[in-house]
Amino acid sequence: MTFTVAIIGRPNVGKSTLFNRLVGKKLALVDNTPGVTRDRREGEGSISNLHFRVIDTAGLEEKFDDSLEGRMRRQTEIALEEADVALMLIDARSGITPLDKHFAGWLRKSKTPVILVANKCEGKSGMPGLMESFSLGLGEPLALSAEHGEGLGELFDMLLPFEKTGEDAGDGAEDEPEKPLQLAIVGRPNAGKSTLVNYLIGEERMLTGPEAGVTRDAIAIEWEYEGRAIKLVDTAGLRKRARVQKKLEKLSVADSLRVIRMAEVVVLLVDAEETFEKQDLTIAAHVIEEGRALVIAVNKWDTVTDRQGTLKLIRDRLSISLPQVRGVPVITLSALSGRGVDKLIPKVLEIYELWNTRISTSKLNRWLEFMLEQHPPPMAKGRRLKIRYMTQVKARPPTFSLFMSARGELPESYLRYLANGLREDFNLPAVPIRIFPRTGKNPYVDKD
Repeated sequence: MTFTVAIIGRPNVGKSTLFNRLVGKKLALVDNTPGVTRDRREGEGSISNLHFRVIDTAGLEEKFDDSLEGRMRRQTEIALEEADVALMLIDARSGITPLDKHFAGWLRKSKTPVILVANKCEGKSGMPGLMESFSLGLGEPLALSAEHGEGLGELFDMLLPFEKTGEDAGDGAEDEPEKPLQLAIVGRPNAGKSTLVNYLIGEERMLTGPEAGVTRDAIAIEWEYEGRAIKLVDTAGLRKRARVQKKLEKLSVADSLRVIRMAEVVVLLVDAEETFEKQDLTIAAHVIEEGRALVIAVNKWDTVTDRQGTLKLIRDRLSISLPQVRGVPVITLSALSGRGVDKLIPKVLEIYELWNTRISTSKLNRWLEFMLEQHPPPMAKGRRLKIRYMTQVKARPPTFSLFMSARGELPESYLRYLANGLREDFNLPAVPIRIFPRTGKNPYVDKD
């Protein structure tokens, strides 16, 4: 990315719609409810061949205290400091409001160059607001419709001077960077997910507070741990399905579930003060069903008096409710004080390596021969099912094909026997193992 663009404005002027348009994906939640965006969100934006980093910010409110709105405002101030240029959006259909005037005055004092963008200019309804925006003292406004993609050519022309070339942009001779590990932090509302993310990266990047459900969007942060690139994603709290009623909350939950599907390792953050509830187990089961590697992190551990009993309770519930995945690591920590947090990422990296495990076909079939001797397949229609060979078809998670000589269904109990054997003999705790029975010829037998 050669330069950074921050999108700024009061609530509900279309900032997230423009962000999604520039990054070419629906990354930010968009709804008519004011104040949907609370944390600043980053993405790789482009218009034609012009590429840049783009930051979506919370709607500006005239609050300077420690309220949620005040904390959101500080996040926007940080984004403005990081940006090479800011786009101040106004809603041309609504016209100029006192809040627009207030923040235009604030932006005029900033060192960051500002481009005034009159959004929602499709048709003629936005023309009065477009003309009125000259009064903000931020220069000639750019007429745009983020929803319909109108005016992007003009925005390209206005952003082009900020493109860094030559030495400023680097010589391009560096090796291609390592692909970051995709790590999602999930859990119920108020478990401390954003506090944990802030502690890990060493800055107040995510909004936190006593209010439940502060985070609404899934926010991705590019981070590095001891030279290892990690894409850290903080998510909205996942409530029980029956409690998810409002449209906005449904969007947030759908966004969090999408993040789990895209992740490689998922940290399920559990509130130690509320033990390990059914909803935590539901989230854990969903992570496993999606084939992701799982780490349990128990937060607020410094408040627990019976630590041994609490750990036993968690492990017992995991073994009963998630028998398909044994050995899920449980890390105890305090995201607020940082105690125990240093154990988390090393464990994540360890589980990630296991999730990528590959076993050679020769080793696998020597192991299979032993397993079949110990416990032969069951009978089906009066004949014993015959398993010919096994091969690993992919990693991430470890997935195997089990070739059989004749049609007949292996019972789940036998597949579980093989999966548990793989887990134990090849050291594969905490990651899902998938085995798919198939019929067909053995490609490893020489043809005549």
